[in-house]
Amino acid sequence: MAGGTEAFPDLGKHCQFSGCHQLDFLPFKCQACHKVFCVEHRSCKSHECPEPEHNSRKVIICEICSTSIEITGKEDQEKMILKKHEKSGNCDPRKKKKPTCPVKRCKETLTFSNRTICKTCRLEKFLVAFGLRNGKDCGKSGRPSSSTTPFLKAY
Repeated sequence: MAGGTEAFPDLGKHCQFSGCHQLDFLPFKCQACHKVFCVEHRSCKSHECPEPEHNSRKVIICEICSTSIEITGKEDQEKMILKKHEKSGNCDPRKKKKPTCPVKRCKETLTFSNRTICKTCRLEKFLVAFGLRNGKDCGKSGRPSSSTTPFLKAY
């Protein structure tokens, strides 16, 4: 199908989505499949692109050292990249960040003996001291508010 009008035959392109073929004067070229689409079918999802992961970027976190690793390929490559990272020498368990209390202005490191789960907001890991005697104030966001710090100062 040729684009354009009688007066301007080279102007515009027809959408290559099956069943559409709309003439578009500002067509979009898909970066993954290199076909031309109208504004309605320009996203990979809308034109059912066979290669939607072409330019997608994904970051995985190494469970050993907490290093973030960027992946641009497919999921089956994740395991290979993680194994390569572990064997590289850059994977050091001492670099792993220890979890800290999510309560505002509290920088205490969480361990197995000082963390608990809130029964009202289901916040999983926070200091036991914030949960004692309703010292932790659950806000709408499900996170403890900063009003819990005076509770700690009393001890």
